Amino acid sequence: EGRRIGVHVTHCRTGEDAGPGVNVINYDRLHLIDSGAFSGVVLDESSIIKHHTSKTLGALMDAFRATPYKLCATATPAPNDWVELGTHAQFLGVRTQAEMLAEFFVHDGGETQVWRLKGHARHEFWRWVATWGAMVKSPADLGHDASAYDLPPLTTHEHIIDSAALSGQLFAG
Repeated sequence: EGRRIGVHVTHCRTGEDAGPGVNVINYDRLHLIDSGAFSGVVLDESSIIKHHTSKTLGALMDAFRATPYKLCATATPAPNDWVELGTHAQFLGVRTQAEMLAEFFVHDGGETQVWRLKGHARHEFWRWVATWGAMVKSPADLGHDASAYDLPPLTTHEHIIDSAALSGQLFAG
């Protein structure tokens, strides 16, 4: 993809591999780079930071706390998982998860993981999320041509197998 748009991309195994352009490294190799050498970070599959007590979230928070440009990208957003929204806000430096929960949520009962959005705060909460988060379904959402992303109509083919021919077996022998 980088070549196609004129950007040099390096897949790094350690910090010594890093160079000009975009550098890609897996989360499990974070300890092998100097995160302070980068002015920006993109977390792809950022749902990895979902759990607020995970070692991965802690390592990423420590490594990129002072990084000025951050982007979290996930194909599996959890808009009803308040804790995940909170960890993303915290990683991005918008607000800590605890501050978010205190302002917009009420703790339901004895379960420590159960939070309910305060009824009167619903509008304000989503307005706040819209200041730092965005849902992009298509390049067209960003003003680009998305014609190559149009899917053809779905075609289904139904096959009916005579179970008598299977002689009581899951698969014909």
